[in-house]
Amino acid sequence: MPTRGSYTPISGRVERGTGVTDANGNVTFNWPAGTFAVPPVVTVGLQAGGTFRSHAITANSATATTVNVLASAGVTLLGIGVLAVGGPAAGVAVHVHATAP
Repeated sequence: MPTRGSYTPISGRVERGTGVTDANGNVTFNWPAGTFAVPPVVTVGLQAGGTFRSHAITANSATATTVNVLASAGVTLLGIGVLAVGGPAAGVAVHVHATAP
């Protein structure tokens, strides 16, 4: 089964940032004034850790982006590995890149 894709070089400004999550698992990136006219396209990377981590962009505007990170420990139940309920992940390093759509 073939796969197809296309690549378009970025022609606009790209902003990047690194932040650490608070006790609620949130980190907010404030973009410089006038950088974006509309909410940017944001990619997120999480720094490695010992547990399963997931992230979601919970707010995104032309001026700021908020990322929420959850951590979940693995649990073995009847010999099957499953993930426990996730909770806020404090102190996680979050890396983002943002560019105009």
